Amino acid sequence: MKMNLYPKLAWHGISKNKKTYVPFLLTSIGLVMMFYIVSYLTYNKSVKQMRGGDDMQMILSWGVPVVAFFVVIFLFYMNSFLMRRRKTEFGLYNILGMGKSNIARILLWQNFMLLVVSAAGGLGMGILLSKLAELCAAKMLSNQASLAFVIEPSAVRNTLFLTVLSFVLILLYSLGQIHVAKPIELLHGEKTGEKPPKARWILALIGMVLLGTAYYLAVTTREPVQALLVLFVAIVLVIVGSYLLFICGSVALCKMLQKNKKYYYKLNHFISVSSMSYRMKRNGASLASICILSTGVLVMISSSLCLRIGEDESLHARYPRDIEVSILTKDYDQSIAAASYIEQQMDAVLQASHQTRKNELAYSNLNFAALRQGGDISVKQYTEVSGTQYAELVMLNFVTLDTYEKITGTTETLGENEVLLHMFRGKYSDDSLNIDGQFQFHVQKQVDAYIESGDNTAATYPTMYLVVPDGDTMNRLYEYQYSVYGEKAASSLQTCMGFDLDCNADTQIELTKQLYDQFAEGSETHPNFYYEIKGLETERYSFYSLFGGLLFLGILLSVVFLFGTVLIMYYKQISEGYEDAARFEILQKVGMTRKEIKKSINSQILTVFAAPLLASGVHLCFAFPLIQKLLLMFGLSNTPLLVGVTVGSYLIFGVLYAVMYKATSRSYYQLVK
Repeated sequence: MKMNLYPKLAWHGISKNKKTYVPFLLTSIGLVMMFYIVSYLTYNKSVKQMRGGDDMQMILSWGVPVVAFFVVIFLFYMNSFLMRRRKTEFGLYNILGMGKSNIARILLWQNFMLLVVSAAGGLGMGILLSKLAELCAAKMLSNQASLAFVIEPSAVRNTLFLTVLSFVLILLYSLGQIHVAKPIELLHGEKTGEKPPKARWILALIGMVLLGTAYYLAVTTREPVQALLVLFVAIVLVIVGSYLLFICGSVALCKMLQKNKKYYYKLNHFISVSSMSYRMKRNGASLASICILSTGVLVMISSSLCLRIGEDESLHARYPRDIEVSILTKDYDQSIAAASYIEQQMDAVLQASHQTRKNELAYSNLNFAALRQGGDISVKQYTEVSGTQYAELVMLNFVTLDTYEKITGTTETLGENEVLLHMFRGKYSDDSLNIDGQFQFHVQKQVDAYIESGDNTAATYPTMYLVVPDGDTMNRLYEYQYSVYGEKAASSLQTCMGFDLDCNADTQIELTKQLYDQFAEGSETHPNFYYEIKGLETERYSFYSLFGGLLFLGILLSVVFLFGTVLIMYYKQISEGYEDAARFEILQKVGMTRKEIKKSINSQILTVFAAPLLASGVHLCFAFPLIQKLLLMFGLSNTPLLVGVTVGSYLIFGVLYAVMYKATSRSYYQLVK
């Protein structure tokens, strides 16, 4: 047998099956392109040199293994369909005398051709669009991108390695299928259908219970840190529950519809329901995959886009003043001296720059963690806290009455053991407060106004803001928590002063640097003062890189997931179109018109493909509380914005989904008509 016969047969197999191989190549080229772009941005020096570029590259590096994983998964899915279509051809070769080793050579050449086209096309498109991706990244960071066009060797290496590895694994899997299959099985491989599955009610019920559990966890979770832990559990439960419900529950639904004579014995319903019932095991897995991928797209896009839109709001919530200076001290008297020192140092810098402080905010507070059970507060070492007690963790933040009155402009009166309480991210219904029996406080009243501090937005646990009568009480509280936590873990008294400036961003950044230098020079004369300086404009690009990076990664992953969604929908319809062509031909011969066939097809496809979209909408609704809690960790508490972005994302995705449905419906009809 001539050696050039194998590549000819391989190419002949591809060219004669354009309808299946062209989508495979286009999708594989797109996936390889996406992986190169993510890798390119992760390694690119120009991105690294941008303000906030380091943070963006760190976030994008998280997406590299995720994209790689889905590239392999989607390529395997496409190959399984291609192998099903080619088994008849390989079986014919086998019966005509060609050994399995010869078929293996055809597969080898075929995979080599697909590999070359996918790698060359994907890398070419990735390199071509990499500069555009870099410009988009620079835009998100409010930076200027370099005009130089570069090719990242590390990104090329990783992309080639992933592509070759994927096709080698696909080849080995395909060779394994050919090796174990008998010639007659290969010959009838494409026509081998699924037996009508039984309605497995128990598994369907388990799927409903798993989804119900995930929904319950999502709705009842109250704290942001808990939401992060619950998210991973909920994802697993939703995935498993969705597959069980679509595979087993859909079969049970078909059985119920078949028992409903008024619904089932209509021409279009009879054909579509019987068809779905016959192959629902495979249909259910595909539909569940579409549902999960659609939910992933919606969650990523809505949350990352919401962060991006609300980044300025989050930034100003985290840094309510343009510049804030804080000093940590060991007692209340030192905190008074620290306030005077801060003012002195700031005046030295601002007067030299001819700037004036505006909208000042000055306070001293004590902040430490404890465990709460009703009105009882317990201060414990980290090693003494059991896993079940983390849900009771609370932050205590104390200020004196005179500080509170100065900040809020109100006048209050407190007795010796009385406090004012403001509860942040939580509720408190008791009228007393007991801290380990060492401090017995009566809650005189709960107040709404409190310090406009950026620590509020950074808090991931409920915070109890408490106004105590005087500095002596603050000192006793400090000494008690110091005795429990020890020198390394105990909190210090914090003295803060923040203010706004009437100057541009560059001047604010320069003044922040000058304040750093000013306090550094005075550190030798005040060794007990541990200072920290925060500048809104200094941190702005950190926010831009974080939120911009998350949005960029969300968009890239969403595109990859959309590739998978379209791919599953297309191949599902093509596969069923080939299988149903003979059946609909028989129905035409017995008198069914093309109009009736098309109506039946529309009924079947609409019923099948509406389910994942509706299910993903339900998943998104129940995931909303979790998303809301997670965004609080980024300082975004704008619920109306999140609602608007989420609803808008779902509607836009619904339109895209309808377009994909229409396209697949047309492909299916072209095959069966």
